[in-house]
Amino acid sequence: MSRGSHDGAGDPDAVEEWEAVFWDIGGVILDLESVRTAHTAFVAELLERRAVDATIEEALATWRSAVGDHFRGREGTEFRAARDGYRKGVEAVVGDPVPREEWEPAFRAAAGESIEPVPGAVETIERLTDRELHVGVVSDVDDDEGKWMLERFGVRERFDSITTSEEVGRTKPDPAMFETALEKAGVPAERSLMIGDRYDHDVRGADEAGLHGVAFGAEDGPAVAYRIESPLEILEIVDGERDA
Repeated sequence: MSRGSHDGAGDPDAVEEWEAVFWDIGGVILDLESVRTAHTAFVAELLERRAVDATIEEALATWRSAVGDHFRGREGTEFRAARDGYRKGVEAVVGDPVPREEWEPAFRAAAGESIEPVPGAVETIERLTDRELHVGVVSDVDDDEGKWMLERFGVRERFDSITTSEEVGRTKPDPAMFETALEKAGVPAERSLMIGDRYDHDVRGADEAGLHGVAFGAEDGPAVAYRIESPLEILEIVDGERDA
């Protein structure tokens, strides 16, 4: 753990000792471009299997619109399952309802062949386990899907806790997400880091809950305690080798 020269919340330079590092999944552990590749492969397979009269470009636009509408329709920070959005996307492309047991295995197969971790994320997670830290996940994913992705990258067992929106019933930046994760970890918010790729949801949400926000691809703003260009830079922060 890092040991600085101050104490107190809100100022990363005032933290004597980091006790927890929390990770978002999408865009931080999971490379989002590889997700788009997986969705393209799945929709292409769906077109062929169902003999849908549409181009892949048309079908992808239909898929993305239906899935996007699913999430845009939620109220505030309420949780909406991604699997329900995918189902709506399938129905929009095919034109009829399709049983989950029919489309989901093909979707999972496409994801398994395509998804990739963000460079440096897996190595960083593995190396963090050598530190006296609680290493956790705080992500807006469906519970099963999030854990499956971590398993796919070989890091699920490296995490001391996994907090998902399906479990909490809310999405970030709802404070319940961060409070649940902190309760599981048994650590104070002011000694915790939260790595995220979205400013409002991950970084500002964490800051408002008392954690220190680490921006990885997120926009700049007053809630950014640290900005990193690679997950590996987290090691410098927790080892006290990096100033805010």
